[in-house]
Amino acid sequence: MVQQGCNTRPVERYGITVPFDDVPLSDHPRLYARLAELGYSDVWTGEANAADGFTPLAVAALSAPALKLGTAVVPVYTRGPGLLAMQAATMAELAPGRFALGIGSSSDVIVERWNAGSFHEPYKRVRDTVRFLRHALSGEKVDHEYETFTVRGFRLARPVPEPPPVYVAALRSGMLRLAGREADGAIVNWLSAEDVRQVAPEVGEGKEIVARIFVCATEDADRARFVGRMAIAAYLNVGVYAAFHEWLGRGPLLQGMWDAWRAGDRKAAVAAIPDEVVDALVVHGPAEECRRHVRRYVDNGVTVPVLAILPGTDDLERAVEGLAPGA
Repeated sequence: MVQQGCNTRPVERYGITVPFDDVPLSDHPRLYARLAELGYSDVWTGEANAADGFTPLAVAALSAPALKLGTAVVPVYTRGPGLLAMQAATMAELAPGRFALGIGSSSDVIVERWNAGSFHEPYKRVRDTVRFLRHALSGEKVDHEYETFTVRGFRLARPVPEPPPVYVAALRSGMLRLAGREADGAIVNWLSAEDVRQVAPEVGEGKEIVARIFVCATEDADRARFVGRMAIAAYLNVGVYAAFHEWLGRGPLLQGMWDAWRAGDRKAAVAAIPDEVVDALVVHGPAEECRRHVRRYVDNGVTVPVLAILPGTDDLERAVEGLAPGA
């Protein structure tokens, strides 16, 4: 448990994104055990074009029985509803009471360009998937025509006694409210600590808010900002993230990047990102300063901070130790 400052509530959970870049998955059991020793409570995966969202968690489930596990997130379009329920139930059986399923719409790039799918009506598809999962993971037989897909006669052959919680990746109001209304909480990323004050009320009281927080643990501010600009350009030019930051009020600061990107000038787009945007969205500096910055996310409403260590960090294992709760 982290307690930093007399006027702030304790951080009861403190996670980190896995698998770690440039570390073979076969080497992760040692690192997972070390995370637990350092006081990290959670490990969370993503799923884009590297490791899938479930296999690294299966390794963690057997390597570090104290860790909580979560996907943040797996897309609802790239697996059929039944397969998604099967994988969630398998993880819940492997790590009873420790696994959470985070799902999301992902993006048109991942769904359409990389996976030959159709990124159609993402809000409805996520909503329908949550509703299907609620029934399927409870062991019920599902025979239902949803608005975006139909499932006929599906029942898990290995139901789990304790269905895992389901979280929804959300950016703007509609999905954030869906996460609060029909799921167990929301998963957010690419937002500042101050942005959480705008996001949290949309989710509502009594719900988890899992935030992936990008960290570059180095005192070399120029290096951290270079890495941060590259990451911001890669994400915030995707339509769903651009709309999110317009909603947050960051549009005027990012307009130069968007204009250059649309014109095909990637170098100018990266250069157009102001320092103040990088400093808001990427936690950087000495480890102690980074921990204080992460604390602000919690103070503003995040219940599960999940660090995502960016390239450019001085040394991965030292950073993991220095950023650990209670370090």
